[in-house]
Amino acid sequence: QVQLVESGGVLVQAGGSLRPSCAASGRTFSSYAIGWFRQAPGKEPEFVAAISRSVGSTDYADSVKGRFTISRDNAKNTVYLQMNSLKAEDTAVYYCAAYYTASNYTPKSMKEYVYWGQGTQVTVSS
Repeated sequence: QVQLVESGGVLVQAGGSLRPSCAASGRTFSSYAIGWFRQAPGKEPEFVAAISRSVGSTDYADSVKGRFTISRDNAKNTVYLQMNSLKAEDTAVYYCAAYYTASNYTPKSMKEYVYWGQGTQVTVSS
């Protein structure tokens, strides 16, 4: 079992950068792929990025490719989402989630993730 806590969401101007983090408890953090999802007001949640358990594989939504970078530090039980060139449409609550796996699989579907954090608000002003 793993517990996730997001932090680092703030108000930032368009074009700016932000690096929310997802801190996990538990000794088996390196056994989980971690995904970031977001939900904007009035919209369905959507996949943002995912990273495999061993940092061997990453995946991104087309809307953030080239602007966002997901990374992890297994020694610190933390995953980061570096967000650059932020746009007003990036405004959302960002959630991280964990998927237990023995491979480098990086799920894009929310249904595959078992553990979720409480979310952190990212607001981009235009």
